[in-house]
Amino acid sequence: MEMQIPALNESQLSERLAALKEKYNGYKALGLKLDMSRGKPGADQLEITNELIAPELLGDFKASNGFDVRNYGILDGIPECKSLFAEILGVPADNVIVFGNASLTIMYDYIAQCMLFGAGAEPWSKQDGIKFLCPVPGYDRHFAILEHFGIEMINVPTDENGPDMDMIEELIKDEKVKGVICVPMYSNPSGITFSDETVRRFAALKPAAKDFRVIWDNAYCVHHIGTPDTLLNIFDVCKEFGTEDNFIEVTSTSKISFPGAGVAALAASDNNIKAIKSRMTIQTIGYDKINQLRHAKYFRNKAGIDAHMLRHAEILKPKFDAVLSAFDNNLAGKGIASWTVPNGGYFISLDVYNGCAMKTVQLCKEAGVTLTGAGATFPYGKDPDDKNIRIAPTFPSRDELCKAVEILCICVEIAAIEKILEK
Repeated sequence: MEMQIPALNESQLSERLAALKEKYNGYKALGLKLDMSRGKPGADQLEITNELIAPELLGDFKASNGFDVRNYGILDGIPECKSLFAEILGVPADNVIVFGNASLTIMYDYIAQCMLFGAGAEPWSKQDGIKFLCPVPGYDRHFAILEHFGIEMINVPTDENGPDMDMIEELIKDEKVKGVICVPMYSNPSGITFSDETVRRFAALKPAAKDFRVIWDNAYCVHHIGTPDTLLNIFDVCKEFGTEDNFIEVTSTSKISFPGAGVAALAASDNNIKAIKSRMTIQTIGYDKINQLRHAKYFRNKAGIDAHMLRHAEILKPKFDAVLSAFDNNLAGKGIASWTVPNGGYFISLDVYNGCAMKTVQLCKEAGVTLTGAGATFPYGKDPDDKNIRIAPTFPSRDELCKAVEILCICVEIAAIEKILEK
């Protein structure tokens, strides 16, 4: 939605600003400490998976192939854990590698490998001026990885269907563009899911670079909180175009079981699996197979995952509803903010009045509410319109959340009115 100046004259705006500041100062005096800065599961979510760490779950420590998971070996993951992720992602188990606890580590490591050894061509580090396309608003840790390796990032705007594919199709004509990094389902922070057309256009990409890779970070593929969105299976669609080698898909149980002790996995084409495994033989003797066995026995299959995610949704939906209700009640119709209404994931994307995101976040901080930093959802921390704020409703209790969002709404309006009055 396009932001419009509210239909109030300068005197009315000044009166409204004074009333808002009185409320704001009242909250500020309370010395609150409310944290909405990261998409972390709340304590109540962590509790529902405690049975995962029961010692008796591991039994005789044997995987389904009889391997003792306490020992060295099985580089790419125990069979039942590979099968679990294969079912989640809709790929053959042979095309899955199971890693440690974080998909972020997989993505960092894969980019590092491409920098050092290439992706079927000369190492990226030996090619000048390489670039990645970054749908925005997006995930700050994606941007941090690319910036860390000195890869130039190019913003690609998104809408309810996903990234601007016309723009992507034009930009990949440059052979220095080596890839795209994105969250295709319940995107961070918007919560949108790529449309069927968008996925098909991704699969059909014919980049100039022969070493082009899309990092398909499918972190939220089972994280439904409303009527579930659906996402086309990228590898199924790629078969139509012969582009399977262009994609590296990652996911994890970080927000299914425990963020600090989950299991992450990668899915890729036969060629990419072979290349990655060849490097892994030098890098590691294998990841934590005890934890893999624990997860496989606890969840068993995708049906077990889906049932468990319903329990998460029961906790999360009231929190998301509380935020969305506060936005509807306090910001709707004023022309100073718009927001997404996701059916899953961990975030809501809030666009405030242009030029007001930094001011809004600072006002919240001074009143005791910590938000994700303004600009974090853009490469280099630079939001060109200074308007986007990632809202993370999951970690606070519902009571804390309601108070934090009330303060946020006040700050959004204060920042907007002050900006309008400056004109």
